[in-house]
Amino acid sequence: MAQAAAARLITKIVDAQAARGSASVVLTGGRNGNGLLAALGASPARDAVDWSRLDLWWGDERFLPDGDPERNVTQAREALLDSVPLDPARVHAMPASDGPYGIDADAAAEAYATELAAAARPENHGEVPTFDVLLLGVGPDTHVASLFPELPAVRETERMVVGVHGAPKPPPTRISLTLPAIRSAREVWLLAAGEDKAQAAAIALSGAGEIQAPAAGARGRSRTLWLLDSAAASQLPRDLYPPASP
Repeated sequence: MAQAAAARLITKIVDAQAARGSASVVLTGGRNGNGLLAALGASPARDAVDWSRLDLWWGDERFLPDGDPERNVTQAREALLDSVPLDPARVHAMPASDGPYGIDADAAAEAYATELAAAARPENHGEVPTFDVLLLGVGPDTHVASLFPELPAVRETERMVVGVHGAPKPPPTRISLTLPAIRSAREVWLLAAGEDKAQAAAIALSGAGEIQAPAAGARGRSRTLWLLDSAAASQLPRDLYPPASP
């Protein structure tokens, strides 16, 4: 799954750069997100990307000190970012808990929202850029980014970025894009691999509400793509399978 997603992402970035001069991608952490980045780094096609014309954002972050091994940006740098010639000014990491906002996750989230708004163009018609691809890992409880079922963050309809407190998965304090921000992307790709993701994928793709199953509310403006391995797809209703090739 990671290799297939990486190949698709390289093609999408190259196409966006050819069409608009640059590309923007929102990264996700976790097992599947980091696996994709590692696969991208190992791909012989990675040099087709003009890394200096790529903007990278994050869908969520663990609100921990800079350089903490549990931070998504730290893991992304190890998996890929430190090995490709990115423009540092175009790598938009979310604030850390030892940064200028201290331990105030809400202030840090507001600052990230301000950074997103500054990058938005008039044609984006909103408070965030129109990302080319926004990547999301799907948790076993159907959470995406740091939007967990029933918690206040998944109910947010106005703010683009929020502080998350009391997350059921450690660490409890996080920063996350909201569903309105996620839906600004041209394409949203949801990644799930492994048996532990099978029930979550089935719930999210079977008409569940986004408050109870946040992954069900993650969709792109032009495309929503689920990338599953066979184990994660094992509980999907048969009518969701693509038709067999003749």
